[in-house]
Amino acid sequence: MSEAPQAGAGDYEPSPWDFVADTVRQYEETGGREGGSLEGVPCVIIMSRGRHTGKLRKTPLMRVEHDGTYAIVASMGGAPKHPVWYLNVLADPAVTLQDGADVSERRARILDGDEKREWWARATEVWPSYDEYQAKTEREIPLILLEP
Repeated sequence: MSEAPQAGAGDYEPSPWDFVADTVRQYEETGGREGGSLEGVPCVIIMSRGRHTGKLRKTPLMRVEHDGTYAIVASMGGAPKHPVWYLNVLADPAVTLQDGADVSERRARILDGDEKREWWARATEVWPSYDEYQAKTEREIPLILLEP
């Protein structure tokens, strides 16, 4: 079982996408007061380990939370391929989650069946476009639970 990629444990490689790198930097510098939303919706930052490089990667994602457990959606806007961060989490499910100033170690678990339907409803309350994204792609969009 691998350890969660804690802050400072390894080399961090910022996203090649300036928007993502800038959002992460602002979020971390201000404890989520700046860079804390995507399209006007609160976000969290997940830190995972790159499956090829071993470097730490940080990704802002929509905040879907219920009773202290979080879900993240690998939608990539309904693109035909999975986002790279999802492939990294599949390879190593130990992640660090930052929600505002709170940082916690989590374990990622892919949802299916009734549990996925329950969490999908929560996710679409936060970001209704997830249903549109699923309708426009042939792949099943993964929903991942981040448990303490």
